[in-house]
Amino acid sequence: MVEQRADGTGPKLLVVEDEPSIRTLLESTLRLTGYEVLSTGTGQSALVEVERFAPHLLLLDVMLPDLDGFEVTRRLRTAGNDTPVLFLTARTELSDRITGLSAGGDDYVSKPFSIGEVLLRIQAILRRTGQDVPADYQRGILRYADLELDEDAHEVHRAGHYIPLSPTEFNLLAYLMANANRVVSRVQILDHVWHYDFAGDGRIVETYVKYLRRRSTASTRR
Repeated sequence: MVEQRADGTGPKLLVVEDEPSIRTLLESTLRLTGYEVLSTGTGQSALVEVERFAPHLLLLDVMLPDLDGFEVTRRLRTAGNDTPVLFLTARTELSDRITGLSAGGDDYVSKPFSIGEVLLRIQAILRRTGQDVPADYQRGILRYADLELDEDAHEVHRAGHYIPLSPTEFNLLAYLMANANRVVSRVQILDHVWHYDFAGDGRIVETYVKYLRRRSTASTRR
Protein backbone atom coordinates (compact mmCIF):
# COMPACT_ATOMS: atom_id res chain seq x y z
CA MET A 1 0.00 0.00 0.00
CA VAL A 2 1.25 3.47 -0.90
CA GLU A 3 0.44 6.47 1.25
CA GLN A 4 0.68 9.97 -0.18
CA ARG A 5 2.19 12.69 1.98
CA ALA A 6 2.34 16.06 0.27
CA ASP A 7 2.43 18.59 3.11
CA GLY A 8 5.87 20.03 2.40
CA THR A 9 7.01 22.43 -0.28
CA GLY A 10 10.64 21.36 -0.63
CA PRO A 11 12.28 18.56 -2.65
CA LYS A 12 10.32 15.35 -3.09
CA LEU A 13 11.46 12.27 -1.15
CA LEU A 14 10.29 8.68 -1.58
CA VAL A 15 10.62 6.55 1.58
CA VAL A 16 10.67 2.79 0.99
CA GLU A 17 10.56 0.97 4.33
CA ASP A 18 8.48 -2.08 5.34
CA GLU A 19 8.64 -1.41 9.11
CA PRO A 20 5.65 0.86 9.87
CA SER A 21 7.16 2.57 12.94
CA ILE A 22 10.35 3.51 11.11
CA ARG A 23 8.41 4.66 8.05
CA THR A 24 6.16 6.84 10.21
CA LEU A 25 9.13 8.38 12.00
CA LEU A 26 10.84 9.26 8.72
CA GLU A 27 7.65 10.62 7.15
CA SER A 28 6.85 12.85 10.11
CA THR A 29 10.35 14.24 10.50
CA LEU A 30 10.80 14.93 6.81
CA ARG A 31 7.43 16.67 6.53
CA LEU A 32 8.22 18.85 9.54
CA THR A 33 11.47 19.91 7.88
CA GLY A 34 9.69 21.00 4.72
CA TYR A 35 9.81 18.09 2.30
CA GLU A 36 7.11 16.55 0.16
CA VAL A 37 7.05 12.87 1.11
CA LEU A 38 5.59 9.71 -0.39
CA SER A 39 6.06 6.33 1.26
CA THR A 40 5.67 2.67 0.40
CA GLY A 41 6.74 -0.68 1.81
CA THR A 42 7.81 -2.90 -1.11
CA GLY A 43 10.42 -2.89 -3.84
CA GLN A 44 7.92 -3.39 -6.67
CA SER A 45 5.80 -0.42 -5.59
CA ALA A 46 8.99 1.64 -5.21
CA LEU A 47 9.80 1.11 -8.90
CA VAL A 48 6.31 2.27 -9.84
CA GLU A 49 6.36 5.32 -7.57
CA VAL A 50 9.81 6.46 -8.70
CA GLU A 51 8.40 6.83 -12.20
CA ARG A 52 5.09 8.39 -11.12
CA PHE A 53 6.22 10.63 -8.26
CA ALA A 54 9.67 11.51 -9.71
CA PRO A 55 11.38 12.05 -6.33
CA HIS A 56 14.59 14.01 -5.93
CA LEU A 57 15.86 11.34 -3.53
CA LEU A 58 14.99 7.75 -2.61
CA LEU A 59 15.38 6.55 1.00
CA LEU A 60 15.52 2.82 0.45
CA ASP A 61 15.50 -0.01 2.97
CA VAL A 62 17.64 -2.93 1.84
CA MET A 63 15.64 -5.78 3.40
CA LEU A 64 12.22 -5.52 1.76
CA PRO A 65 9.61 -8.32 1.52
CA ASP A 66 9.91 -8.75 -2.26
CA LEU A 67 12.81 -7.14 -4.14
CA ASP A 68 15.67 -6.06 -1.92
CA GLY A 69 16.93 -2.50 -2.07
CA PHE A 70 20.04 -3.46 -4.03
CA GLU A 71 17.92 -5.05 -6.77
CA VAL A 72 15.57 -2.05 -6.86
CA THR A 73 18.57 0.22 -7.42
CA ARG A 74 20.03 -2.03 -10.11
CA ARG A 75 16.74 -2.00 -12.01
CA LEU A 76 16.50 1.77 -11.78
CA ARG A 77 20.03 2.24 -13.09
CA THR A 78 19.51 -0.30 -15.87
CA ALA A 79 16.41 1.64 -16.94
CA GLY A 80 18.47 4.84 -17.07
CA ASN A 81 16.95 6.35 -13.92
CA ASP A 82 19.59 8.20 -11.91
CA THR A 83 17.48 9.19 -8.86
CA PRO A 84 19.89 9.39 -5.90
CA VAL A 85 19.54 6.52 -3.39
CA LEU A 86 20.23 6.57 0.35
CA PHE A 87 20.21 3.01 1.72
CA LEU A 88 18.77 2.32 5.19
CA THR A 89 19.66 -1.10 6.55
CA ALA A 90 20.64 -3.27 9.50
CA ARG A 91 23.20 -5.04 7.30
CA THR A 92 26.47 -3.42 8.31
CA GLU A 93 29.13 -5.72 6.84
CA LEU A 94 31.65 -4.03 4.55
CA SER A 95 30.63 -6.40 1.76
CA ASP A 96 27.04 -5.15 2.01
CA ARG A 97 28.16 -1.53 1.79
CA ILE A 98 30.26 -2.35 -1.27
CA THR A 99 27.32 -4.18 -2.87
CA GLY A 100 25.00 -1.23 -2.28
CA LEU A 101 27.35 1.37 -3.65
CA SER A 102 28.26 -0.87 -6.60
CA ALA A 103 24.56 -1.23 -7.41
CA GLY A 104 24.36 2.54 -7.82
CA GLY A 105 23.58 3.80 -4.33
CA ASP A 106 24.82 7.22 -3.22
CA ASP A 107 25.14 6.71 0.54
CA TYR A 108 24.43 4.25 3.33
CA VAL A 109 22.98 4.62 6.87
CA SER A 110 22.99 1.69 9.30
CA LYS A 111 20.11 0.80 11.64
CA PRO A 112 19.47 1.70 14.37
CA PHE A 113 20.12 5.16 13.01
CA SER A 114 20.03 8.67 14.35
CA ILE A 115 17.41 10.86 12.67
CA GLY A 116 19.94 13.67 12.76
CA GLU A 117 22.39 11.56 10.79
CA VAL A 118 19.76 10.68 8.19
CA LEU A 119 18.86 14.37 7.76
CA LEU A 120 22.51 15.30 7.27
CA ARG A 121 23.02 12.55 4.68
CA ILE A 122 19.92 13.73 2.79
CA GLN A 123 21.18 17.30 2.89
CA ALA A 124 24.57 16.30 1.51
CA ILE A 125 23.07 14.28 -1.36
CA LEU A 126 20.60 17.01 -2.32
CA ARG A 127 23.33 19.61 -2.34
CA ARG A 128 25.50 17.41 -4.56
CA THR A 129 22.61 17.05 -6.99
CA GLY A 130 21.73 20.76 -6.96
CA GLN A 131 18.44 20.64 -5.02
CA ASP A 132 17.27 23.37 -2.66
CA VAL A 133 17.23 22.45 1.02
CA PRO A 134 14.52 23.93 3.33
CA ALA A 135 15.95 26.63 5.60
CA ASP A 136 14.90 24.95 8.85
CA TYR A 137 16.37 21.69 7.65
CA GLN A 138 19.74 23.34 7.12
CA ARG A 139 19.65 24.29 10.82
CA GLY A 140 18.22 20.95 12.03
CA ILE A 141 15.13 22.56 13.60
CA LEU A 142 11.79 20.96 14.54
CA ARG A 143 8.83 23.17 15.47
CA TYR A 144 5.42 22.44 16.99
CA ALA A 145 3.16 25.14 18.42
CA ASP A 146 5.43 27.30 20.65
CA LEU A 147 8.09 24.58 20.97
CA GLU A 148 11.33 24.77 18.99
CA LEU A 149 13.92 21.99 19.05
CA ASP A 150 17.33 22.67 17.52
CA GLU A 151 19.06 19.35 16.83
CA ASP A 152 22.35 20.97 15.84
CA ALA A 153 22.64 23.09 19.00
CA HIS A 154 20.90 20.40 21.11
CA GLU A 155 18.63 23.07 22.60
CA VAL A 156 14.89 23.37 23.21
CA HIS A 157 12.89 26.57 23.66
CA ARG A 158 9.23 27.11 24.50
CA ALA A 159 7.79 30.52 23.76
CA GLY A 160 11.35 31.80 23.64
CA HIS A 161 12.34 30.32 27.02
CA TYR A 162 15.20 27.81 27.16
CA ILE A 163 14.34 24.37 28.56
CA PRO A 164 17.32 22.37 29.92
CA LEU A 165 16.94 18.66 29.05
CA SER A 166 18.97 15.53 29.59
CA PRO A 167 20.05 13.62 26.43
CA THR A 168 17.24 11.07 26.87
CA GLU A 169 14.64 13.79 27.46
CA PHE A 170 15.87 15.60 24.36
CA ASN A 171 15.65 12.44 22.21
CA LEU A 172 12.17 11.67 23.54
CA LEU A 173 10.91 15.17 22.79
CA ALA A 174 12.43 15.05 19.29
CA TYR A 175 10.61 11.78 18.59
CA LEU A 176 7.30 13.10 19.91
CA MET A 177 7.63 16.32 17.90
CA ALA A 178 8.47 14.36 14.76
CA ASN A 179 5.23 12.41 15.31
CA ALA A 180 3.04 15.37 16.25
CA ASN A 181 -0.69 14.69 15.82
CA ARG A 182 -0.04 10.94 15.57
CA VAL A 183 -0.58 8.21 18.15
CA VAL A 184 2.65 6.34 18.96
CA SER A 185 2.82 3.29 21.19
CA ARG A 186 5.06 2.72 24.18
CA VAL A 187 6.89 0.04 22.19
CA GLN A 188 7.55 2.47 19.32
CA ILE A 189 8.91 5.05 21.73
CA LEU A 190 11.16 2.50 23.42
CA ASP A 191 12.39 1.32 20.02
CA HIS A 192 13.35 4.76 18.78
CA VAL A 193 14.42 6.58 21.95
CA TRP A 194 16.06 3.66 23.75
CA HIS A 195 17.42 2.20 20.49
CA TYR A 196 15.56 -1.08 20.10
CA ASP A 197 17.29 -2.97 22.93
CA PHE A 198 15.73 -1.65 26.13
CA ALA A 199 14.88 -4.56 28.42
CA GLY A 200 13.80 -2.72 31.58
CA ASP A 201 10.46 -1.49 32.88
CA GLY A 202 8.36 -0.04 30.07
CA ARG A 203 6.84 2.46 32.50
CA ILE A 204 10.02 4.50 32.05
CA VAL A 205 8.26 6.14 29.07
CA GLU A 206 5.52 7.60 31.29
CA THR A 207 8.15 8.72 33.78
CA TYR A 208 10.09 10.65 31.16
CA VAL A 209 6.94 12.17 29.68
CA LYS A 210 6.16 13.52 33.17
CA TYR A 211 9.70 14.96 33.35
CA LEU A 212 9.17 16.74 30.03
CA ARG A 213 5.81 18.19 31.09
CA ARG A 214 7.27 19.41 34.38
CA ARG A 215 10.22 21.12 32.68
CA SER A 216 8.03 22.62 29.97
CA THR A 217 5.55 24.02 32.51
CA ALA A 218 8.36 25.44 34.64
CA SER A 219 9.82 27.27 31.63
CA THR A 220 6.58 29.21 31.04
CA ARG A 221 6.45 30.44 34.66
CA ARG A 222 9.70 32.35 34.43
